[in-house]
Amino acid sequence: MGGYIQNLLLILFEVICCSIFFETFGKKRYTTKYYIGQILVLWCACFASAYVFSFNFFIRQIACVLVNGIIMFWCIDISIQKSIILAVFYMGILGVTDYAAYAVNNVFHTNNLIGEEYREAESILVILLSKSIVFLCVLLIRRRFGNKKTDRLKSVDWLKLLFIPVFTIIIIASTLALSDSAAAKTQTNILFVISFGMIGMNVFVFLLVNDIVKREERIHENNIFRLQVENQAKMYRSISENFEMQRKRTHEYKNQIICIESLLEKKEYNKLNEYVKTIFGQLDLELDAINTNNVIVNAILNTKYQEAVSKGIVFVFKVNDLSAICISDDDVVTLLSNLLNNAIEACEKCVTKKVIKLKFVNENNTLVLSVKNTYCQPVMRENGEIISTKPSEYREHGVGIKNIIKIVEKYDGSYVIKHDEEEFNFSIMI
Repeated sequence: MGGYIQNLLLILFEVICCSIFFETFGKKRYTTKYYIGQILVLWCACFASAYVFSFNFFIRQIACVLVNGIIMFWCIDISIQKSIILAVFYMGILGVTDYAAYAVNNVFHTNNLIGEEYREAESILVILLSKSIVFLCVLLIRRRFGNKKTDRLKSVDWLKLLFIPVFTIIIIASTLALSDSAAAKTQTNILFVISFGMIGMNVFVFLLVNDIVKREERIHENNIFRLQVENQAKMYRSISENFEMQRKRTHEYKNQIICIESLLEKKEYNKLNEYVKTIFGQLDLELDAINTNNVIVNAILNTKYQEAVSKGIVFVFKVNDLSAICISDDDVVTLLSNLLNNAIEACEKCVTKKVIKLKFVNENNTLVLSVKNTYCQPVMRENGEIISTKPSEYREHGVGIKNIIKIVEKYDGSYVIKHDEEEFNFSIMI
């Protein structure tokens, strides 16, 4: 009975490692509760395959590959061909780690004249050593081939996480090396419980860290969504204000026309000339300065242009026909609003030189967006990433910039962030 329980637990650990391995290359098809049920089905199927085909090693391996491949295809959003290939690769990892564990054991023990009870304890420790190595390999593969866009763990954090399975391997290997032939049945069970408990703690810590990372990712996405909503709301509010101003201007134009007609009737041409020049100067200030043949881009750029001018900031721009850009309106709002908001805020803090240089052109099917601005406060970085200098937003860690980068990656574009003593530059190519 104890042998069945041990095998069930070992197969469960292999199934958990298998799920972690497959999640590296695809997303779950269903919710977490449903996914747990799928893993239980895989556990039962693997256990049944191991016992039904225990008479032949090769048939058992083929059965396990098919079971893992088919059920993980059901669990993970990947093609059936890729699922089978990954199942073959995973079974290969299990085989290689088993061989490595037994090779390590042979280095420690060359004496075959030992008791049967010790052989049982030795065999359990070797198997657990093998499973520990499997878990370490799966973590290394996840680190190398996992989704870099959503993996928020830094290299230092990964090293800390990998320390636990490495420490477990060292402990089990040391126990195996220092064990003697006097191991009784009770000691065998104790060794199994302790060693398997350590392996279980490895899985628990990984799942705990993984849940924390996913929760942080959701918080990060919520912050991004909130900023998107705020930027869009500001833009639509600005457009609404422009329409309201235009309505008032229309009323003013009517009064101005009446005044002009009155001056003409009275033949007061000198006053008429002065009045027309005054009106013309006002119109020159009120007309939109930027026209790119893109309504959304025009609305944002003209709004930000007027805002910059009102704050004493020199706004230099180079644009061309942007009517056929490949970016959605929502993403355009996010990119331009974040970049120009950051630039205006940085220039506001400057005492002397306040300049924003914008380049937004579509040339040879390549979209180039570059914003340069002067700044006076030092650029703050944390773990190599630029963070907000505003105390109220410090916890967001530069979410606006991360939001921009996320959109650039969405369109397979590239970006460069650089700065010197006077200017900060954010350049994008899509």
